[in-house]
Amino acid sequence: MHSDCLQFQAFFKFQASFYDRAAVKEQILSVGIDIGTTTTQLVFSQLTLENTASLISVPRIEIIGKEVVFRSEIHFTPLKSQQEIDDKKIRELIEQDYRSAGITPEQVQTGAIIITGEAARKQNAESVLRALSDLAGEFVVATAGPTLEGIIAGKGAGAEQESKKRGATVVNLDIGGGTTNIAVFRNGEVIDTACLDIGGRLIRFSDGQRGEVSYIADKLRSLTRSMNLSVTENQTLNGGVIETIVTRMAGILEEILGLVPASPQLATMLTDHDLQRDYQIDYVSFSGGVADCIQNTNNGGDFRYGDIGVVLGRAIANSKIPQQLKVLQAVETIRATVVGAGSHTTGISGSTISVSPGVLPMQNIPVLKLSAEDEALPLEQWGEAILRKVQWFNLEGEKQSLALAFSGSKNLGFAEVTTLAKEIVQGMKEVLCKTCPLVVVIEKDLAKVLGQTLRSQLEFKKDVICIDTIKVENGDYIDIGRELVDGNVVPVIVKTLVFNN
Repeated sequence: MHSDCLQFQAFFKFQASFYDRAAVKEQILSVGIDIGTTTTQLVFSQLTLENTASLISVPRIEIIGKEVVFRSEIHFTPLKSQQEIDDKKIRELIEQDYRSAGITPEQVQTGAIIITGEAARKQNAESVLRALSDLAGEFVVATAGPTLEGIIAGKGAGAEQESKKRGATVVNLDIGGGTTNIAVFRNGEVIDTACLDIGGRLIRFSDGQRGEVSYIADKLRSLTRSMNLSVTENQTLNGGVIETIVTRMAGILEEILGLVPASPQLATMLTDHDLQRDYQIDYVSFSGGVADCIQNTNNGGDFRYGDIGVVLGRAIANSKIPQQLKVLQAVETIRATVVGAGSHTTGISGSTISVSPGVLPMQNIPVLKLSAEDEALPLEQWGEAILRKVQWFNLEGEKQSLALAFSGSKNLGFAEVTTLAKEIVQGMKEVLCKTCPLVVVIEKDLAKVLGQTLRSQLEFKKDVICIDTIKVENGDYIDIGRELVDGNVVPVIVKTLVFNN
């Protein structure tokens, strides 16, 4: 009887440990900072992590909740000139927002600083990011680039979630002061992106009302020339000319969505690449500052912001876009990018990871990904393939690292894992002489056993970070944060550091 009781108590403790593990929750604080062509904003978001696996399964930690807990005022982005951001005033604004929120940088565990639109092309964009880095906590990514910007804005606007919920294709147009970033989501996945130099502040007026032009962007100057119009600084424009210009800008948006045939001017206004247009669009949503002008153009006058944003919004409202496509109300408009940056940039690794103690966080690790052809090689040839690609990188400096990435297979036996680890060590030997850890990123659930085998191959003399269920591509950079949920997972941000000059 006593023995049975002890066995029951042991079984109860075993079950309770599983229950505790399954029920574990953790909350982390994320910051989003968006420095745009027109405005600068900050949000703090609380992300909730939970083990969603069953009691008898391997833990699967997921982000189950995202809540914005603080929104800053919307500041006008301070500029020293048309080519330069005022980094000192930007820093003062962000410091004040931290104080208003009652939050210190040490409390922040993840998030993103995004310099967007025309602001990303300013001469000192990178130095502005560096000036803010110590305000962003120990694990915050600094990114700029139209593709990522469009995706983040689409997530913040709710287009990603709506496409998943409706089983539909949703395109989000994030129309700001300098650019229109477009992201197309199908069933919750990004299938296409593009960016146009179309925005509300590409023409500005010196008197804060319609009148003398104080600024016209080069791309818009080219567009007006194609319309047989000549618009220059210090010129006074009448209302009819402005309506003609914004109607043509809205027409470019119709073209990129495939509602009317593409003109040569579409190619001129593209920032990077065009949309594929080989799919049917079910819904469209609008975010960015101009989105509010699409919905409400009768409050305060057409030129109340000293630019063409309001009249551009009206032109879009009267275009073929809302006439031919179903419009979804965005959950965020002018704040879509900053909310997306604070709540949607962070991913969570798989729970079967292997990380040497004390090596995290790490930031700005360039990714080297093996191609499908590389992965099709016999494992015994992987070392040579890896070594060839490592030589693409100029690995200067003792503190530079490199992340080897591949898809991997779930069905490797012990001997195959051992061979794979040996080939990785051989291929990464030029990196192994550095002081930084060996970093391996796998899509399949393989990291724990591979990481332990790598450490053994290296005789436990070198730190190893091996994480899984993260998808990356060549040209990406990753940030890896400190271990969460009792060391089961790490937060990861995949990013592209692109400055469009």
